[in-house]
Amino acid sequence: MEDAKFAYVHHPSESVDVHHISLKTRPSLLLRVAALFLLAISLHLLLAKDLSVASCLWSFPLAAVLIKILLSRSVQKESVLIIPDFGIQLETYYGRKVVRRFVPIGKILQPILNECVTPMTCYWSLSMIVRGEEGLLLVFKELQPPVKMLVPIWKALRAAINNAENHLISG
Repeated sequence: MEDAKFAYVHHPSESVDVHHISLKTRPSLLLRVAALFLLAISLHLLLAKDLSVASCLWSFPLAAVLIKILLSRSVQKESVLIIPDFGIQLETYYGRKVVRRFVPIGKILQPILNECVTPMTCYWSLSMIVRGEEGLLLVFKELQPPVKMLVPIWKALRAAINNAENHLISG
């Protein structure tokens, strides 16, 4: 399932139910904007009458470091791994860095679809009520995918939690 900004991929299996939501826009646009900015700064420094070429050479390494920082902070995708009878693993991919959080299935009370309304925008979020935590746990902390992509994940979370509750009752 896709829209203009996001792509949703579901990999069902008996052992792990994996849901990925990724950005369709690549950081190449960000790189192009940064390269244009670097070019503009370099041309300005070269065309300035009082500056030498050596004094503008510092801008290239500085721009490379800034581009690397910007790319390392951009989120590529977020994933939900539903491991029946064990728990839910939430993953966020920042370039080469992956941040993971595991929540045991027994601590999850209920998954919730929230409509978030701000003065500037309105979007949907998927959260979980977790035993022992004060607030809601956001499933997708960085991305704000549309509700049509959140509903299948919400249904899978509910099914996994209900299945775990049935095992506790019968076992």
